[in-house]
Amino acid sequence: MFRKMFTFLRESYAELKRVTWPSRKEIMGSTLVVFIVVGILMLFIALFDFLLTILVRMLV
Repeated sequence: MFRKMFTFLRESYAELKRVTWPSRKEIMGSTLVVFIVVGILMLFIALFDFLLTILVRMLV
């Protein structure tokens, strides 16, 4: 059992050495895109909720 665990850890470490990690600039750009998309979706959902609230109040 310990042999399998050691093999797994060794192979995982070898695989991590092959990963191409993004630069700080790429991470910051991706984070900015995520924040912008989340903000747009938040506004869309808030507007939709507001309009539905008005519609339900008119019906009730």
